[in-house]
Amino acid sequence: MTDTLLATDVSALDAADPLAPFRDRFQLREGLIYLDGNSLGALPKATGDRLAEVVGSEWGEGLITSWLGAEWSTAPRRIGDKIGRLIGANPGEIVATDSTSVNIFKALTAALSLRRERTVILSEATNFPTDVYMMQGIEAFSGGRVKAVTVAPDAIVDALNEDVAVLLLTQVHYKSGRVRDMAAITKRAHEVGALVVWDLSHSAGAIPVDLNGANADFAIGCGYKFLNGGPGAPAYLFAASRHHAATPVLSGWFGHARPFAFEDDYDPAAGIERFQCGTPPVLGLSALEVGVDLMLEADMTEIRRKSLALGDLFIEQMQPLCETYGFELVSTQGHAERGSQVAYAHPQGYQIVQALKEFDVIADFRAPDILRFGLTPLYLRYRDIVETVERLEKVCATRAWDKPQYHQRAAVT
Repeated sequence: MTDTLLATDVSALDAADPLAPFRDRFQLREGLIYLDGNSLGALPKATGDRLAEVVGSEWGEGLITSWLGAEWSTAPRRIGDKIGRLIGANPGEIVATDSTSVNIFKALTAALSLRRERTVILSEATNFPTDVYMMQGIEAFSGGRVKAVTVAPDAIVDALNEDVAVLLLTQVHYKSGRVRDMAAITKRAHEVGALVVWDLSHSAGAIPVDLNGANADFAIGCGYKFLNGGPGAPAYLFAASRHHAATPVLSGWFGHARPFAFEDDYDPAAGIERFQCGTPPVLGLSALEVGVDLMLEADMTEIRRKSLALGDLFIEQMQPLCETYGFELVSTQGHAERGSQVAYAHPQGYQIVQALKEFDVIADFRAPDILRFGLTPLYLRYRDIVETVERLEKVCATRAWDKPQYHQRAAVT
């Protein structure tokens, strides 16, 4: 295909894209190609106005009366129910609260409280570090009674046995983008009496998720990636209604059945509210709600279709660079097992990602050698994919990555 024909082809795809109008709903500088939405989603234009309203009117004028008048106190449940519509949960099964790491701790300890006779928390090696760190923290706190065990990714199913209390698994792997079969793995875990906590940080807003359809037990996820809730946005926690008698250990006052009775002893709330802990972060929740509302306007089936098409185009365009410059595709080409990202390994991966910024392309790097390109269908165009590969080829051909400043790792990558 000639460059002219390719340009015409992607222009036609962009012109026919039913999601194209959503791009104007985000603040994106002209010329920038943003492929880091699976680390931090772009800013919805409506977020600034919403935060100005919360700060100026609800906080500035309403002050403490806004806990009721502006419905601050019910925001975790309200936003949780909205997230539930994206990932197949029923009303009252999700609360938007705390951070991903804290919610992992709560979900794991809740599961352990339902399987007190068992001693193993199981996960895969190469899982996102915070997931495993929280497992290790529980092991240390338990004095070694609970064991944090990791096995090779392909050995997970075989490792499920009667010692496993809970399996912690990420549905879409943060490096490779590999998608796990949630229903099949959950079924197998249940067959041996184990529960499952699913990490949906790279799933929600990126691929169709059906928690109740998969008979999931618990799930957690962040709000700042595909949900576009902003840096450090509150996370969320799902607990199937059948598990609402679980004890999530962190017994903060907003998880109390009567928080404003100020009783001396903890009495957990009857429903999903028991998975709250401290006072809701109102500013963060307000920004997150804008991103979730925007996502709810889109058709998830169409999001997934476009995501896969963008990925196919990226892989096709990258093939010559793989042959010439040594990029190695890490993501699978199979649609069923590929999330909304494409990843490549390269010895100079870090330097190349830094050099791409000179060419107005923002991707991200994951150690030791992964270049990760997040595909966010609400604001990414087909022509952006073609242009990204062209700019990447220039980085390689000119060795723009081989500058002294790019050989020093930054504190945040």
